[in-house]
Amino acid sequence: QVQLVESGGGLVQAGGSLRLSCAASGRTFSTYAMGWFRQAPGKEREFLAAITWSGGGTYSADSVKGRFTISRDNAKNTVYLQMNSLKPDDTALYYCAALGHSGRPGYPEDYDYWGQGTQVTVSS
Repeated sequence: QVQLVESGGGLVQAGGSLRLSCAASGRTFSTYAMGWFRQAPGKEREFLAAITWSGGGTYSADSVKGRFTISRDNAKNTVYLQMNSLKPDDTALYYCAALGHSGRPGYPEDYDYWGQGTQVTVSS
């Protein structure tokens, strides 16, 4: 069982940066690949980035490649999403999730555990 709590969201101007954190409870956190998703009102949940259990591999959606970076610190049971050059279109509720052990990183249905989300609002 893994419980996830996101933080770090807020209101930022276009062009600004935010770093989201996802704190996990449970001794098995370090065995899970982790992912970040977002969902804007009226839209489907969108994959952003994923990272392997060791942190040695990362995957990013084309829409955020070069602007968003995922990382993790297993000693702190935390995964991060650094977001730079933010745009109004990045406004959404951002979620972290723990990927099932045979799951596909880009598919939300393959994730076993989800946080409640943190709101990011980018003003123009």
